[in-house]
Amino acid sequence: MVLHKFGEKLYSGLVSTITFHLQEISKCIESAQGDLFLEELNRQWADHNKALQMIRDILMYMDRTFVPSTHKIPVHELGLNLWRDNIIHANKIQMRLLSTLLGLILKERDGEVINRGLMRNIIKMLMDLGPSVYQEDFEKPFLEVSADFYRAESQRFIECCDCGDYLKKAEKRLNEEIERVSHYLDPKTEAKLTNVVEKEMIENHMPRLVHMENSGMVNMLLDDKYEDLRRMYNLFRRVPNGLATIRDVMTSHIREIGKQLVTDPEKLKDPVEFVQCLLNEKDKYDNVIILAFNNDKTFQNALNSSFEFFINLNPRSPEFISLFVDEKLRKGLKGVSEEDVEVILDKVMMLFRYLQEKDVFEKYYKQHLAKRLLSGKTVSDDAERSLIVKLKTECGYQFTSKLEGMFTDMKTSQDTMQGFHVAYGAELGDGPSLVVQVLTTGSWPTQPSITCNLPAELSALCEKFRSYYLGTHTGRRLSWQTNMGTADLKATFGKGQKHELNVSTYQMCVLMLFNNADRLMYKEIEQATEIPSSDLKRCLQSLACVKGKNVLRKEPMSKDIGEDDAFLVNDKFTSKFYKVKIGTVVAQKESEPEKQETRQRVEEDRKPQIEAAIVRIMKSRKVLDHNNIITEVTKQLQSRFLANPGEIKKRIESLIERDFLERDNTDRRLYRYLA
Repeated sequence: MVLHKFGEKLYSGLVSTITFHLQEISKCIESAQGDLFLEELNRQWADHNKALQMIRDILMYMDRTFVPSTHKIPVHELGLNLWRDNIIHANKIQMRLLSTLLGLILKERDGEVINRGLMRNIIKMLMDLGPSVYQEDFEKPFLEVSADFYRAESQRFIECCDCGDYLKKAEKRLNEEIERVSHYLDPKTEAKLTNVVEKEMIENHMPRLVHMENSGMVNMLLDDKYEDLRRMYNLFRRVPNGLATIRDVMTSHIREIGKQLVTDPEKLKDPVEFVQCLLNEKDKYDNVIILAFNNDKTFQNALNSSFEFFINLNPRSPEFISLFVDEKLRKGLKGVSEEDVEVILDKVMMLFRYLQEKDVFEKYYKQHLAKRLLSGKTVSDDAERSLIVKLKTECGYQFTSKLEGMFTDMKTSQDTMQGFHVAYGAELGDGPSLVVQVLTTGSWPTQPSITCNLPAELSALCEKFRSYYLGTHTGRRLSWQTNMGTADLKATFGKGQKHELNVSTYQMCVLMLFNNADRLMYKEIEQATEIPSSDLKRCLQSLACVKGKNVLRKEPMSKDIGEDDAFLVNDKFTSKFYKVKIGTVVAQKESEPEKQETRQRVEEDRKPQIEAAIVRIMKSRKVLDHNNIITEVTKQLQSRFLANPGEIKKRIESLIERDFLERDNTDRRLYRYLA
């Protein structure tokens, strides 16, 4: 027929025949009742597809020649379009099909089992008829109905569930919808459908969920509910601003408990306990971030900024962290493996990084390290050096050069003592033995040189050492720091019992007086030793008032030392140990005046550093205004301390007076560098 120019007739005949046939089929489908409706539709669709293939094969010549030349629709596509118009868009089928499909999905959501294979075939038919059919006739209404369903369900759940249970239900629903898509919907529907569930179940309820009473995010954090927190993180990350919401709640919670910790007077009584609490909190929230928040960098940053915020609320944090290190390196690390020591030191370094006043920490650390080294109380030289290496890595060579100098002095002192014993060994005989540590003035914490009258036997020995040392080193001066020394004394008490007493140099000077006197008044002791009054009182307190260590008796007996008190040797002193260590009554934390003095020293040390930074900046910039100098100096020095703008201004004035800088003649806020 095509060859004989009857192509048009053949084509229009095909259209009318298929149309007539489909109208008949439409009646059969319409008459199918209940569940048979979809089955009949599916059966007829399968038959229609088979028939279409046969027709296409028979009319192949027309399809290849006549159809392209007249721009008509190819046979197979024509068959699909006619099916769409006569069956799917038939008045009595279109709405019935949609409501049947949506009804089945609702049944499945309510837990009933449906014929997924049949659903898959029907949905596939809609997709085969073209994207617009699937989207307009099914997807759009399906998403609208889903939104309504989840809006109502989420409202119902949130009224009766706690936060953890609600999130479980939301997660379950989300997984069900993803599974539904994989079974019988178009894969492209997945993103749209999950968006609907996320919006209705999570996004619309975020504030209420995180702040839910007794079960919200703060309760989860307090009770270490990692599973619930992980679920919250995974669900909230799917919606806009979800992670920011939980990050903000976590940050404000950590800041709040941190603030309580650093302002709790009970916690501040014990510096070691205070720092341990900080480390416990840090460990707790590190675990939360690793186990629940996928080790998210933004959460780690929020945790770090929170810790930095509240640690610096306590001006004594640098001192307390140094005391914590002191406690650990004195006795806290005995019997601990090297790996565990490293873990503790790393944790200390982490807290150190949060400090804004790192130079204050350095001051205290230096004092504590000096005491540890001089008393030989450090648990491990390796641990000491390891921490110094960490500080050096963090803050540079300048920060630790003096600390390293202290170790060098300890080593050279050993060599010096060996040389001294070689030179004077024969002369020393059975008299008192002497161990001297020679400390370089600049490296060690500055101590006022305090005179103290040493017993005659020791004075002669000290003179020998002085002449030996100055004989081997030219151009040096020695000044004795008696307030930093210790001594071992052999003592015999009333009934002949013997003990070895480990005491400070001051205590030794006091006790040696009792070799020549049975009873001494406070004034006599003060006159004979010339020990400063405050130190002497502490020294006598530890010798006469501490139970179990009271080698002296005091009259009248009381806790405090008075200037009219008398002292005698306690003949009844007993101890189950041969060696008895008598400490000095001393506060672990600094007293208020000592604190002021340390703060003053820190402020003095900062002045040259601020000036050096100003000169460095002006040298490179030549001209700069006041605000920019403040910003640049603060930035340069923040690795050591937070510079005070008022102090920077004073340093600028000082540099102007000394002709390093000058003010601009026209603009007084501009400074110029004078080479």
